[in-house]
Amino acid sequence: MNRCEDWGVGTFAQSREGSPNVSEGGYMEIWNSSSVRNVSYCRESLRIQVRNGLMRLFVGLCLCTVSFSVCLASSVASPKKKERKEGDVQLLVQNERYPKREFRAAWIQSVNGQFKGMDAATMKQNLIRQLDALQQAGINAIIFQVRPEADALYASLLEPWSRFLTGEQGKAPEPMWDPMAFMIDECHRRCMEFHAWINPYRVKTNLANPLAPTHVYHIHPEWFVTYGNQLFFDPALPESRRHICMVVTDIVSRYDVDAIHMDDYFYPYPIKGEDFPDDASFARYGGGFDNKADWRRSNVNLLIRKIHETVRELKPWVKFGVSPFGIYRNQQSDPLGSATRGLQNYDDLYADVLLWAREGWIDYNIPQIYWQIGHPVADYQVLVDWWAKHAEGRPLFIGQSVMNTVQNPDPKRPDINQMPAKMQLQRSYQTIQGSCQWPASAVVENVGNYAGALKAEYHRFPALPPRFEFMDHMAPGKVKKLMPVWTEDGYILFWTAPKYRSEMDRAVQYVVYRFAKDEPVDLNDASNIVAVTRNTFYKLPYKDGKKRYTYVVTALDRLHNESKSVKKKVKL
Repeated sequence: MNRCEDWGVGTFAQSREGSPNVSEGGYMEIWNSSSVRNVSYCRESLRIQVRNGLMRLFVGLCLCTVSFSVCLASSVASPKKKERKEGDVQLLVQNERYPKREFRAAWIQSVNGQFKGMDAATMKQNLIRQLDALQQAGINAIIFQVRPEADALYASLLEPWSRFLTGEQGKAPEPMWDPMAFMIDECHRRCMEFHAWINPYRVKTNLANPLAPTHVYHIHPEWFVTYGNQLFFDPALPESRRHICMVVTDIVSRYDVDAIHMDDYFYPYPIKGEDFPDDASFARYGGGFDNKADWRRSNVNLLIRKIHETVRELKPWVKFGVSPFGIYRNQQSDPLGSATRGLQNYDDLYADVLLWAREGWIDYNIPQIYWQIGHPVADYQVLVDWWAKHAEGRPLFIGQSVMNTVQNPDPKRPDINQMPAKMQLQRSYQTIQGSCQWPASAVVENVGNYAGALKAEYHRFPALPPRFEFMDHMAPGKVKKLMPVWTEDGYILFWTAPKYRSEMDRAVQYVVYRFAKDEPVDLNDASNIVAVTRNTFYKLPYKDGKKRYTYVVTALDRLHNESKSVKKKVKL
């Protein structure tokens, strides 16, 4: 992750400056010149987008979707019983300023040494503090690094304990505890997803770091190659792929993870003047390929496909996602690439991310777009637009650099940072369904009031993660026996979980909505959500029993399909 950011800033050649043609997709933008002070998320604008019969209005960060439907039969009546004539246009407005469905994640890394040498009690307190702060900022998914160097921040059956946990690879924590199991419990307690983040090929970030005597390297040194000052599994070897898939099998089968996640480290970042040392492997396994580049991409493709198959066979509700470097290809390499001049996934890391999405080998994609709007060779706006147009039928989220965002001024409003513009841009594309914050610690520490802005505006109301309908589109059954009961702990709304036939159908969370007397019941409005919980009860805020409310409860399965609703009227 860190190196990805370094590459993005430090290794680009000069290129022409330019901005996207805003008229190209039917965009019209009008900016209000009223002053904005102190509050980073207050930005007033009006933007209108018309595309495929869909008009979107952007007021500040308030996104309203206006869809046009043409009545084709004159017999269709309006709600006022007036007949519509053929060709009449009906406006259906849905407020999306606070989307009900949005992936809101954060990366917690271990490779930076933030936990190194901590005793169990201190690390648990540290993790709880981070999770509490992230929950308050509206984060609904955690991507936690559990395998930074072919090691483990969990009780692995295959690889040694990580030096980034105990300070020495192979040394078990004392007293014994399992950080990944702890994080899964704590995330699920807060109704956050837990994504187990692994680095597939990297074994040593520095050759001086000793490997534990139990490390697989000492059994099969022929599986590994040295490149620069680092050690890697040879991506060409079937044995490497088999071992990595065994690690994934171990994690998925023994832990209640919601996803397996890999970041941008595929083939290593290239060292100038030094080729990756795989001549012998190419001679042995490169038959049928005219060049190393295609062969290397094929090696990574084989691993990605196999991991996906492994996860699906074990637990079909567990996702497999990647967060690649932010540039797929530059236009100078491929006319279909982005208007950028940086390192490329396809050509330099041998990661054909679009192929993986197109073939269904990944379940989501989070390109790391860690640059600012207006970057001369890797413009955030150019890249977000490019990825939005190349989602390839898989959920697309944007990897955000918190530090880059708060340290750079908005090109059009230099008195504020780029958070408003980036959030507006992210939410302006239907194919982008959320984002992930790098690093989580910057959110926790509220750098540049980033967390404050999330809480006050962008994540003001809860959001459910997006549905993954290509994995499962069947909703669980609705809750049963919804009723308020007075207990010694107060006035409690109880319900029972719906029955289920398989794990895919089981309800694991519940959404509680509240509506005032005579208020329309709108389950698409996130502001009506008062709780997302794993419990089968909710404590009602009773006052004097004089006000009437309607409470609605729905069930969510593991992939966030939502059941039919059940209502109960109460006096509070």
